[in-house]
Amino acid sequence: MSLNLKPLGDRVVLKPIEAEETTESGIVIPGKEKEKPQQAEILAVGPGGMVDGKEVKMEVKVGQKIIYSKYSGTEIEVSKDEKVIIVRQNDILAVIE
Repeated sequence: MSLNLKPLGDRVVLKPIEAEETTESGIVIPGKEKEKPQQAEILAVGPGGMVDGKEVKMEVKVGQKIIYSKYSGTEIEVSKDEKVIIVRQNDILAVIE
């Protein structure tokens, strides 16, 4: 990532993971032809603390792969062919283990 982003509060910087689909005959369909991906890798995590009057503890960490809410966050183009999404921690639905 060429842009150094430090999320504030309960925000998390995500790198979307393109989901590939393989047909029964073994042909791989790239993720770009499908709906907006909902899986991502965490690149940076905010400090948490007091957010909107409530104490927020960050429960995710850099490097985890997660599933996030489909229409959440703000997309930022960090280079010509790389985009990241900044979401709030509560937009993360699950950690993939």
